[in-house]
Amino acid sequence: MSAYKPLTDEELAAMERRAEAASKAPWQSFIEGRDHWAGDDFIRIGGLDDDEKDMYVSRERTPASDADLDFIAHARQDLPRLIAEVRRLRQPNTATDGD
Repeated sequence: MSAYKPLTDEELAAMERRAEAASKAPWQSFIEGRDHWAGDDFIRIGGLDDDEKDMYVSRERTPASDADLDFIAHARQDLPRLIAEVRRLRQPNTATDGD
């Protein structure tokens, strides 16, 4: 892994644009044997009452690992929260100033 480089405002804005362009949250991974009992592993997009199609992730026809599906699904909710937290911490006069 490369040395730490501070995140620029432009990089943060690009991350936010990608998150906003993605299908709406929530995304939830469903792993056979853990979350349901029959069928393929998949990511539900938009919740149970949404008409969005489920996402199936594979590499050369091999289904993605459980960990990869969990990461992808959680990233949809996690990234906007992380962006908001970075912006909050960058604001002057936050609770962390002066500590």
